[in-house]
This record gives sequence, structure tokens and C-alpha cells, in this order.
Amino acid sequence: MSATATTQPFRLGLRGPVFWGLVVGVAQAATPLAMWWLDTATVYALGLAVIAPIYIGLAVGGDGRWKVIAVETGVASGFIIIAAAAITGTPWLLVVGLAGHGLKDLWQHRTQFVANTKWWPPFCLVVDFVVAAIIAVEIVAGIHFQQ
Repeated sequence: MSATATTQPFRLGLRGPVFWGLVVGVAQAATPLAMWWLDTATVYALGLAVIAPIYIGLAVGGDGRWKVIAVETGVASGFIIIAAAAITGTPWLLVVGLAGHGLKDLWQHRTQFVANTKWWPPFCLVVDFVVAAIIAVEIVAGIHFQQ
């Protein structure tokens, strides 16, 4: 079997997660418009804090190994702390947190650390990078994140 034949299904298998990651990423970047009564930083921090523990659920339900559950819980806790600090701190923490989460997704996709999550890491990676990029543009454009 040629290298092209073995990698082609892998590439085709990413189209859906990447497409939906773009859609969800743009939608997530717009969430401050839907929650206008909250500071922009708070809305984005809630998004980061909510996506982090999803990996705990995937570790418990999809994998079940104690080592994986412990690692995912520790990593999720770190992202929750970054999200909390971003509420009153610099909004660049949101960019760092989301980009860091995206890099964690890339690592997870490459290593398959958590079993049975083939489509989730590339989807979430795209969501994280899209939202991080939009937030970075908003910061540079002078959008105020705290009132």
C-alpha cells in the first residue's frame, strides 16, 4: 500500500471536524454578543472553563484509565485557573489559555492519549485556535474586555 493510500483516509477524516470546528469557533467568538450584560473577558473565560472539563468526561466515559483521568483532571484545572485569572487580568491570558488548550488538543490527537476520541481533538483544536485568533485581533483592535 502506498503512503498516499494510507494517509488519504486520515486527511478525509479531518474535513468534518475542521469544518465544524471553524463554525463553532466563530460562534463561540460571538458569545459576548449574546451575553451583553457580562464583561467580554468573563464570557470568554466561561467558555474556556467549560471546555476544559469536557476532557475529564471523555477520559472517564471514553477511556476509563485512572492515569488518563488524573492527567486530564490536572490539565483541566490548569485551564480553569487561567480562565479565572483572565476575568480581571489581561485578556491575553484568554489567548494563551485557548492556544494552550489547542496545543494540548494537537498533542492528544497525535498521541491518542485518551482512547476513543479520534474526531474530538482536531475539532476542539480548530475551535480553540479560531477563538484565540479572534480574541487576539480584538485585543489589538482595542476592544475593552472589562468594564
